[in-house]
Amino acid sequence: MILKKNGYFQNENTPDFVFVIGGDGTFIYAVHKYLDHLDRARFFGIHTGTLGFYTDYRDRDYEEFIDTFLRGEVREYTYPILEGRTENGVYYGINEIRIENAARTQNMDVYINGRLFETYRGTGMCVSTQLGSTAYNRSLGGAVIEEGLNLIEMCEMAGIHHNKYRSLKAPFVMNDTNRITFVSESFAGALLGADNEVFPMDDVHRLEIRVSPEKRVRMIKGRDISYFDRLKSLF
Repeated sequence: MILKKNGYFQNENTPDFVFVIGGDGTFIYAVHKYLDHLDRARFFGIHTGTLGFYTDYRDRDYEEFIDTFLRGEVREYTYPILEGRTENGVYYGINEIRIENAARTQNMDVYINGRLFETYRGTGMCVSTQLGSTAYNRSLGGAVIEEGLNLIEMCEMAGIHHNKYRSLKAPFVMNDTNRITFVSESFAGALLGADNEVFPMDDVHRLEIRVSPEKRVRMIKGRDISYFDRLKSLF
Protein backbone atom coordinates (compact mmCIF):
# COMPACT_ATOMS: atom_id res chain seq x y z
CA MET A 1 0.00 0.00 0.00
CA ILE A 2 2.80 2.45 0.83
CA LEU A 3 4.41 1.91 -2.56
CA LYS A 4 1.09 2.38 -4.38
CA LYS A 5 0.49 5.65 -2.55
CA ASN A 6 3.85 6.84 -3.89
CA GLY A 7 3.04 6.10 -7.52
CA TYR A 8 4.30 2.52 -7.87
CA PHE A 9 2.18 -0.31 -9.26
CA GLN A 10 2.54 -4.08 -9.31
CA ASN A 11 3.92 -5.70 -12.46
CA GLU A 12 4.78 -9.37 -11.96
CA ASN A 13 5.83 -9.97 -15.57
CA THR A 14 8.43 -7.26 -16.29
CA PRO A 15 9.19 -5.45 -13.02
CA ASP A 16 11.70 -2.65 -12.59
CA PHE A 17 12.10 -3.52 -8.89
CA VAL A 18 11.70 -6.89 -7.19
CA PHE A 19 11.20 -6.75 -3.42
CA VAL A 20 12.35 -10.01 -1.85
CA ILE A 21 11.15 -10.99 1.62
CA GLY A 22 12.88 -14.04 3.05
CA GLY A 23 16.37 -15.50 3.20
CA ASP A 24 19.20 -15.79 0.69
CA GLY A 25 17.49 -18.84 -0.80
CA THR A 26 14.36 -16.80 -1.49
CA PHE A 27 16.52 -14.13 -3.09
CA ILE A 28 18.13 -16.66 -5.44
CA TYR A 29 14.70 -18.07 -6.32
CA ALA A 30 13.52 -14.55 -7.25
CA VAL A 31 16.53 -13.98 -9.50
CA HIS A 32 15.90 -17.28 -11.30
CA LYS A 33 12.25 -16.31 -11.77
CA TYR A 34 13.25 -13.13 -13.60
CA LEU A 35 16.31 -14.40 -15.46
CA ASP A 36 14.88 -13.13 -18.75
CA HIS A 37 14.44 -9.62 -17.35
CA LEU A 38 17.75 -8.97 -15.61
CA ASP A 39 18.48 -6.08 -17.96
CA ARG A 40 15.83 -4.03 -16.14
CA ALA A 41 14.95 -5.76 -12.85
CA ARG A 42 16.68 -4.60 -9.69
CA PHE A 43 16.41 -6.65 -6.51
CA PHE A 44 15.97 -5.25 -3.02
CA GLY A 45 15.76 -7.68 -0.12
CA ILE A 46 14.64 -7.79 3.50
CA HIS A 47 15.61 -10.83 5.57
CA THR A 48 13.17 -12.58 7.87
CA GLY A 49 15.98 -14.18 9.88
CA THR A 50 19.52 -12.89 10.22
CA LEU A 51 21.30 -10.65 7.75
CA GLY A 52 22.29 -12.39 4.54
CA PHE A 53 24.78 -11.80 1.77
CA TYR A 54 21.94 -10.63 -0.47
CA THR A 55 20.05 -8.51 2.05
CA ASP A 56 20.91 -5.62 4.38
CA TYR A 57 17.66 -5.33 6.34
CA ARG A 58 15.82 -7.57 8.78
CA ASP A 59 12.05 -7.76 8.97
CA ARG A 60 12.00 -5.54 12.05
CA ASP A 61 13.62 -2.80 9.88
CA TYR A 62 10.65 -2.75 7.48
CA GLU A 63 9.86 0.97 7.81
CA GLU A 64 13.49 1.98 7.30
CA PHE A 65 13.70 -0.43 4.36
CA ILE A 66 10.75 1.22 2.59
CA ASP A 67 11.70 4.80 3.53
CA THR A 68 15.23 4.33 2.23
CA PHE A 69 13.88 3.10 -1.10
CA LEU A 70 11.33 5.90 -1.45
CA ARG A 71 13.94 8.57 -0.66
CA GLY A 72 16.23 7.08 -3.30
CA GLU A 73 19.01 6.61 -0.77
CA VAL A 74 20.15 3.36 -2.32
CA ARG A 75 23.13 2.25 -4.37
CA GLU A 76 23.09 -0.26 -7.19
CA TYR A 77 25.57 -3.13 -7.38
CA THR A 78 25.97 -5.75 -10.07
CA TYR A 79 27.10 -9.34 -9.54
CA PRO A 80 28.11 -12.03 -12.04
CA ILE A 81 26.10 -15.11 -12.91
CA LEU A 82 27.59 -18.42 -13.99
CA GLU A 83 26.47 -19.86 -17.31
CA GLY A 84 26.61 -23.61 -17.93
CA ARG A 85 26.15 -25.07 -21.42
CA THR A 86 25.53 -28.69 -22.38
CA GLU A 87 24.20 -30.39 -25.48
CA ASN A 88 20.73 -30.00 -23.96
CA GLY A 89 20.62 -26.36 -23.00
CA VAL A 90 21.88 -23.40 -20.99
CA TYR A 91 21.74 -23.15 -17.18
CA TYR A 92 22.48 -20.27 -14.82
CA GLY A 93 23.80 -20.14 -11.25
CA ILE A 94 24.04 -17.14 -8.94
CA ASN A 95 25.85 -19.18 -6.28
CA GLU A 96 27.20 -22.17 -8.17
CA ILE A 97 26.89 -24.75 -10.93
CA ARG A 98 27.89 -28.29 -10.00
CA ILE A 99 28.08 -31.88 -11.16
CA GLU A 100 27.09 -34.49 -8.57
CA ASN A 101 27.00 -38.26 -8.99
CA ALA A 102 25.98 -40.20 -5.90
CA ALA A 103 25.29 -43.37 -7.92
CA ARG A 104 28.86 -44.16 -8.96
CA THR A 105 32.35 -42.73 -9.26
CA GLN A 106 32.28 -39.95 -11.83
CA ASN A 107 35.21 -39.85 -14.26
CA MET A 108 35.76 -36.67 -16.23
CA ASP A 109 38.44 -34.63 -17.91
CA VAL A 110 38.73 -31.02 -16.77
CA TYR A 111 39.74 -28.39 -19.32
CA ILE A 112 40.54 -24.76 -18.58
CA ASN A 113 40.31 -22.45 -21.57
CA GLY A 114 40.40 -25.46 -23.88
CA ARG A 115 43.54 -27.04 -22.40
CA LEU A 116 43.45 -30.27 -20.41
CA PHE A 117 44.04 -29.50 -16.74
CA GLU A 118 43.40 -32.88 -15.07
CA THR A 119 41.41 -36.08 -15.10
CA TYR A 120 39.15 -36.22 -12.08
CA ARG A 121 37.51 -39.18 -10.34
CA GLY A 122 35.08 -38.75 -7.47
CA THR A 123 31.57 -37.61 -6.62
CA GLY A 124 31.63 -34.37 -8.58
CA MET A 125 32.77 -30.78 -8.95
CA CYS A 126 31.39 -27.41 -7.84
CA VAL A 127 32.13 -24.10 -9.59
CA SER A 128 31.07 -21.06 -7.59
CA THR A 129 30.98 -17.28 -7.85
CA GLN A 130 32.37 -14.94 -5.20
CA LEU A 131 28.89 -14.70 -3.67
CA GLY A 132 28.52 -18.48 -3.78
CA SER A 133 31.87 -19.09 -2.11
CA THR A 134 30.13 -18.96 1.29
CA ALA A 135 27.40 -21.42 0.25
CA TYR A 136 27.82 -25.04 -0.90
CA ASN A 137 31.43 -24.32 -1.82
CA ARG A 138 32.27 -23.52 1.80
CA SER A 139 30.68 -26.75 3.04
CA LEU A 140 33.00 -28.63 0.66
CA GLY A 141 36.03 -26.99 2.24
CA GLY A 142 36.37 -24.29 -0.40
CA ALA A 143 37.84 -20.87 0.27
CA VAL A 144 35.67 -17.87 1.15
CA ILE A 145 36.30 -15.10 -1.40
CA GLU A 146 36.13 -11.48 -0.31
CA GLU A 147 33.47 -9.27 -1.87
CA GLY A 148 34.65 -7.19 -4.82
CA LEU A 149 37.13 -9.73 -6.19
CA ASN A 150 36.40 -10.88 -9.75
CA LEU A 151 37.07 -14.55 -9.13
CA ILE A 152 35.44 -17.95 -9.49
CA GLU A 153 36.28 -21.14 -7.63
CA MET A 154 36.39 -24.84 -8.53
CA CYS A 155 36.10 -27.31 -5.66
CA GLU A 156 36.11 -31.12 -5.63
CA MET A 157 33.43 -33.28 -4.07
CA ALA A 158 34.93 -36.38 -2.45
CA GLY A 159 37.73 -36.86 -4.97
CA ILE A 160 39.56 -40.19 -5.18
CA HIS A 161 43.31 -39.81 -4.67
CA HIS A 162 46.00 -42.52 -4.65
CA ASN A 163 49.07 -43.48 -6.67
CA LYS A 164 46.97 -44.26 -9.76
CA TYR A 165 44.35 -41.50 -9.71
CA ARG A 166 45.37 -37.97 -8.85
CA SER A 167 43.76 -34.56 -9.22
CA LEU A 168 44.50 -31.18 -7.64
CA LYS A 169 42.82 -32.14 -4.33
CA ALA A 170 42.43 -28.49 -3.37
CA PRO A 171 40.05 -25.62 -4.10
CA PHE A 172 41.18 -23.71 -7.19
CA VAL A 173 40.46 -19.96 -7.13
CA MET A 174 40.88 -18.37 -10.54
CA ASN A 175 40.18 -15.27 -12.58
CA ASP A 176 36.55 -15.02 -13.68
CA THR A 177 37.56 -14.74 -17.33
CA ASN A 178 38.46 -18.45 -17.36
CA ARG A 179 36.25 -21.05 -18.99
CA ILE A 180 36.01 -24.50 -17.37
CA THR A 181 34.84 -27.54 -19.33
CA PHE A 182 34.02 -30.99 -17.96
CA VAL A 183 34.02 -33.87 -20.47
CA SER A 184 33.10 -37.50 -19.85
CA GLU A 185 32.22 -40.58 -21.85
CA SER A 186 29.28 -40.97 -19.46
CA PHE A 187 27.55 -38.74 -16.94
CA ALA A 188 24.94 -41.45 -16.32
CA GLY A 189 23.43 -41.03 -12.86
CA ALA A 190 24.89 -37.54 -12.45
CA LEU A 191 22.89 -34.39 -11.79
CA LEU A 192 23.65 -30.89 -12.98
CA GLY A 193 22.90 -28.47 -10.16
CA ALA A 194 22.33 -24.77 -10.80
CA ASP A 195 21.74 -23.26 -7.35
CA ASN A 196 18.59 -24.99 -6.06
CA GLU A 197 17.62 -26.50 -9.44
CA VAL A 198 18.80 -29.93 -10.63
CA PHE A 199 18.76 -31.56 -14.06
CA PRO A 200 19.68 -35.12 -15.20
CA MET A 201 22.91 -35.55 -17.17
CA ASP A 202 22.33 -39.08 -18.48
CA ASP A 203 22.60 -38.07 -22.15
CA VAL A 204 25.20 -35.32 -21.64
CA HIS A 205 28.93 -35.62 -22.39
CA ARG A 206 30.13 -32.06 -21.98
CA LEU A 207 29.47 -29.12 -19.62
CA GLU A 208 31.14 -25.75 -20.16
CA ILE A 209 30.97 -23.18 -17.36
CA ARG A 210 31.88 -19.51 -17.60
CA VAL A 211 30.73 -16.19 -16.25
CA SER A 212 27.80 -15.11 -18.40
CA PRO A 213 28.77 -12.28 -20.76
CA GLU A 214 25.16 -11.10 -20.89
CA LYS A 215 23.40 -11.72 -17.59
CA ARG A 216 24.22 -10.03 -14.30
CA VAL A 217 22.25 -9.52 -11.10
CA ARG A 218 21.44 -5.92 -10.24
CA MET A 219 20.93 -5.41 -6.50
CA ILE A 220 20.16 -2.20 -4.66
CA LYS A 221 21.32 -1.64 -1.10
CA GLY A 222 20.65 1.07 1.42
CA ARG A 223 23.17 0.26 4.12
CA ASP A 224 26.94 0.21 4.10
CA ILE A 225 27.66 -3.01 5.98
CA SER A 226 31.23 -4.28 6.03
CA TYR A 227 31.67 -7.65 4.32
CA PHE A 228 33.73 -8.78 7.30
CA ASP A 229 30.97 -7.82 9.76
CA ARG A 230 28.43 -9.64 7.63
CA LEU A 231 30.65 -12.71 7.43
CA LYS A 232 31.31 -12.67 11.18
CA SER A 233 27.60 -12.37 12.00
CA LEU A 234 26.72 -15.40 9.86
CA PHE A 235 29.56 -17.75 10.78
